[in-house]
Amino acid sequence: MSTVVAQAQHIFGLRGRVANNLFFFDEQIIIFPCGNHCVKYNVDQKWQKFIPGSEKSQGMLALAISPNRRYLAISETVQDKATITIYELSSVPCRKRKVLSNFDFTVQKFVSMAFSPDSKYLVAQTGPPESNLIYWMWEKQKVMAIIRTDTQNNPIYQVSFNPQDNTQICVTGNGVFKLFRYAEGALKQTNFQRGEPQNYLSHTWISEDRIIVGTDTGKLFLFESGDQRWETSIVCKEATSETSKKLEVVQESESLIEFPAPSSPDMSSEQLFVEKNESQNLMPQVSAIAPYSKGFACSAGLGRVLLYEKMEEKDAYRESREIRIPVDHNSNDPSQSDKQEILCMCFSPSEETLIVSTSRNQLYSITMSLTEISKGEPAHFEFLMYPLHSAPITGLAACIRKPLIATCSLDRSVRIWNYETNNLELYKEYQEEAYTVSLHPSGHFIVVGFADKLRIMNLLINDIRSFKEFPIRGCRECAFSNGGHLFAAVNGNVIYIYTSTSLENISNLKGHTGKIKSVVWNLDDSKLISCGTDGAVYEWNLSSGKRETECVLKSCSYNCVGISPDSKIIFAVGSDQTLKEIADSSVLREVSAFDVTYTAVVISHSGRMVFVGTSMGTIRSMKYPLPLHKEFNEYQAHAGPVTKMAITFDDQFLLTSAEDGCLITWKVYDKDGRGVKREREVGFAEEVLVTKTDMEEKAQIMLELKTRVEELKMENEYQLRLKDMNYTEKIKELTDKFIQEMESLKTKNQVLRTEKEKQEASHNNYVEDLLEKQSRELQDIECCNNQKLLLEYEKYQELQLKSQRMQEEYEKQLRDNEETKSQALEELTEYYEAKLHEKASLLEEAQDDARQQLREFEETKKQIEEDEDREIQDIKTKYEKKLRDEKEANLRLKGETGIMRKKFSSLQKEIEERSTDIEALKGEQMKLQGVIKALEKDIQGLKREIQERDETIQDKERRIYDLKKKNQELEKFKFVLDYKIKELKKQIEPRENEIKAMKEQIQEMEAELERFHKQNTQLELNITELWQKLRATDQEMRRERQKPPTWRSPQLLGF
Repeated sequence: MSTVVAQAQHIFGLRGRVANNLFFFDEQIIIFPCGNHCVKYNVDQKWQKFIPGSEKSQGMLALAISPNRRYLAISETVQDKATITIYELSSVPCRKRKVLSNFDFTVQKFVSMAFSPDSKYLVAQTGPPESNLIYWMWEKQKVMAIIRTDTQNNPIYQVSFNPQDNTQICVTGNGVFKLFRYAEGALKQTNFQRGEPQNYLSHTWISEDRIIVGTDTGKLFLFESGDQRWETSIVCKEATSETSKKLEVVQESESLIEFPAPSSPDMSSEQLFVEKNESQNLMPQVSAIAPYSKGFACSAGLGRVLLYEKMEEKDAYRESREIRIPVDHNSNDPSQSDKQEILCMCFSPSEETLIVSTSRNQLYSITMSLTEISKGEPAHFEFLMYPLHSAPITGLAACIRKPLIATCSLDRSVRIWNYETNNLELYKEYQEEAYTVSLHPSGHFIVVGFADKLRIMNLLINDIRSFKEFPIRGCRECAFSNGGHLFAAVNGNVIYIYTSTSLENISNLKGHTGKIKSVVWNLDDSKLISCGTDGAVYEWNLSSGKRETECVLKSCSYNCVGISPDSKIIFAVGSDQTLKEIADSSVLREVSAFDVTYTAVVISHSGRMVFVGTSMGTIRSMKYPLPLHKEFNEYQAHAGPVTKMAITFDDQFLLTSAEDGCLITWKVYDKDGRGVKREREVGFAEEVLVTKTDMEEKAQIMLELKTRVEELKMENEYQLRLKDMNYTEKIKELTDKFIQEMESLKTKNQVLRTEKEKQEASHNNYVEDLLEKQSRELQDIECCNNQKLLLEYEKYQELQLKSQRMQEEYEKQLRDNEETKSQALEELTEYYEAKLHEKASLLEEAQDDARQQLREFEETKKQIEEDEDREIQDIKTKYEKKLRDEKEANLRLKGETGIMRKKFSSLQKEIEERSTDIEALKGEQMKLQGVIKALEKDIQGLKREIQERDETIQDKERRIYDLKKKNQELEKFKFVLDYKIKELKKQIEPRENEIKAMKEQIQEMEAELERFHKQNTQLELNITELWQKLRATDQEMRRERQKPPTWRSPQLLGF
């Protein structure tokens, strides 16, 4: 066997669709199914212990716990065979006590089970089409009785024992409510259904002869000894807006003081859309009922539980409390986050705690004392542990610097778990389904592949916040390099390589012809290994972006790939049910999986351990180098195919996830039970990311709160001073009032004392008078009584004499009566003797008549017998003729049957030939069906791609439509502006004409002005010339005047 041992450490998950999937083992420990295990979980100390399922189990169907809490029964399907395994819970670890598997009756599966009150008997209900109820003495594996509960293939939901009676059983289902009693080696029905049949979903016993039953239409019935005594209907209510507002206010006030919780319940995408459409119209289904001392609790539709208490006066119950699943404000649709169907509920032994399981694989609890506090308003459940995945987990990753695990699921959520504290650190839900996740070695970033985009996100202290999106639709695989400086993302058959620092696409690796299913980096990040459905395993060189080695096997569709720490050996698993060692483009070795398909493989960082996950949900551990024979340890793990596996950097923990929505952490040991130690140079980091805005907001909130506290302190001190002053004044008033009252009471007391003395004196006098009067009256009464006694004695003597006389008279009368009585007796005896003689004579006559009638009867009898003999002879001859005719006809028919037998034998041969042809055709049909299924899968994938592309086209069409709308609005606006411009132009035209006319006038005036300027200049020139001439003439005139006037020239005379 392998020297590598893996032990389950903790399981994160719940299997919701297992009948009766929740129990209290004691006040602190609960039992629930998860993966292919039953988990014992201590609510206070947070530890888990496991009860593994059977080997080759196809999943648990139902659970039952004995009333003494010693035994647990698990219904499973093992290799298409129904099995019931009974475990002893008191032993550590829990051991198998009995296995019920070989049955004398046909059974496909057991859908419900129950232990008897003394835990000696077990009753189990099979599913349709058999629908048998089996009554076992399970310790001896003896079937005590079996009966068919339904003949119409209706589903049966629940069976249970009367809590006080081993022989009485109740069965409920669709149209089925039956009570059976075991008596005389058989189960007999003791009740008969009346009225219309209902779909009875659940029931519980509340006393020795009373049962509460719930239906899918929200009705509750109380049956006593099989007869209906009480009925009520549950009213479907919605949470009032006031209560939701109050909750929001409370959450806001809490967020001012401390960071909000990073968790919220999850939901599967299918359930989400179904419940969105249907929950509005559905009646409140009573899918679970649990009894307790005051009454019972029942589910009342989606996310709602009602508590009913017994009414003292009547045989009825009244609704006392309402409990709801809280709305999750971190969900992508908070209004629908509380709409979860409650599948199972149970009370703790002390009835202090109520826990429920829901259809979205969540566990909720509430302390019953809290329901008493919240009067008038509905109380709210809390998560028992943390929110769990409700759909298959598609991605799993671990980091180096922190003990963190990242998972993503088809429930559209991304979760960050801590495998040291076994707690949920962060949680966020998105609008799109998440297919893959990778965690940065530092633990501060993650890459998530969604249906619409690839996103890289920061892991903050209380949030997962995206800071970059890449246009890669439907990314199914992504992986950070070991150094964290690169990450790879797969889109179909192409691998995109990005840097985690600048977030640039540095390389695209193309070569696969089918979808890539897995990628893994080597230790120094120089190479990348990929495998796909095309049967190819490629080793890529990151520096050149080309393939270095390749190994192609067309007949195998690979599921997962791994690489040894020295980067020399590649491990690959696929559809051919082998584990391959590949080196230098060739397969070195193939290790058989022994009729199981491997779905995942992971190699330890030391290179000495190999772990594989199977399609059956099991985990196998083996030592490297790989064994040639069947040398490995196999562990029951999941209830569905393993989807992802990872191992922590220090090789201490193995992490596995599967389609059942569960995550399991395994502690890895060597053969001697010692942990596989690998020294860590540095401990885990405790740093967290916080944005500056968040810090500023928190600082601002703290400042506001501090100022508010100071204000409140001041207000309180002021109020206290005011109250002190008021109280001192009141005390003064009261002391004055009391002093006055005391003085008045003292005076009253003195007055009362004097009155008391007076009354005592008068009372003493009155008592003395009364005593004297009484003595006198006593003497008078004694005298009267003596006289009366004498008179009565005389009367007594007279009466005594009278009684003696009357006694003597009565004795005489008695003697006379005796004499008359003897005479009457003698007369009566004589009379009756005469009558007897008469009756004897009459009797003799009647006997003679009877003898005569006997003789006549014998004669008639002889005649009738003779007639009958004749008739018999005639009938005999007649029937002998008929018999001869029948024999002849029989001979003819025998000949015909011989001919028909020959024909039948020939037809039978033809039928056998046809059946062989049909079997051959069936084989061909199976092959064609396999081809059709493969093609259907491809069609579904193509349909998804078409749907995704249609969605993008619809988004673009919506964008185009919005742009067209904006364009139309702009055109309208343009038309309005054009109209306004035309109006303004119309208003401007006359003014422009005026402006033109004025401009013309101005031009004319300017021309005139220029003319005037020219004329002015000309005139000025003329004036200057004239002035000059005038001056010249004036000078000449002066000169002429200065000359002597002797003679005058003829010129001057002429002038």
